[in-house]
Amino acid sequence: MKTIAITGGASGIGAAIKQRLLDLGHRVIVVDLNDADIEADLSTDAGRQLAAAGIREAAKDGLDGLIPCAGLAGHMPDLQLITQVNYFGSVRLVEALRDLLAAKRGCVVLLSSNSAPMDTNLDFVEALLADSADGIGTALESMEGQTVYSGTKQALARWMRHHTPGYAADGIRLNAIAPGYTETPMTAAVANDPTYGDAIKAFVASIPIGRPGAPADMADAVEFLISDKASFICGSVLFIDGGHDAMLRPDQF
Repeated sequence: MKTIAITGGASGIGAAIKQRLLDLGHRVIVVDLNDADIEADLSTDAGRQLAAAGIREAAKDGLDGLIPCAGLAGHMPDLQLITQVNYFGSVRLVEALRDLLAAKRGCVVLLSSNSAPMDTNLDFVEALLADSADGIGTALESMEGQTVYSGTKQALARWMRHHTPGYAADGIRLNAIAPGYTETPMTAAVANDPTYGDAIKAFVASIPIGRPGAPADMADAVEFLISDKASFICGSVLFIDGGHDAMLRPDQF
């Protein structure tokens, strides 16, 4: 039995991953705004500290895995909120729990997106990676929700790649999954949004495999990445999107 912490485990992809881990007999520590072992707001420093402290108390001997799933879609009007939850809500928690992960040579699976390689504001991405509040604020003034979303997911993947060697030296494997369109309550809200609805429907219709993703598809991938069978997989971004990334960017890999 492994001890694994997950954020955003109360709904959507996070809930599917949580249930899969429980079904496998693992001990799961869930962080979310509500209906969780640790109720914390990951959009704030105080909330992230509360989450880290709660996980530390519950897993004193160490963590076998950490899966930061909490995230917000691009239809949210508060761009700073998307930024704080999607990027800082993940990386700050990984940083805060590094010693617990090292204690058990654990692994981290971040939630990026197949929108991460799409055109976005690179100044915004660089400001996130540099932890520049001024740079982030300036970039957000000229951005809209979808580019903020894709920018945070690109920054997550790049943060993971940059930090893979250092964490690997501590015995910690960093990887990320990049889901394509997945049917969850969050994506349903975007699909029903008057601004994004038509674009989302066209996007879903273009998925090469002929269907949208399901949360269980993402749980399948996470189940593998946290297992001992993935012990040599480190620093990878796994696209789980029905062939969308290959169709849109066939020369990038």
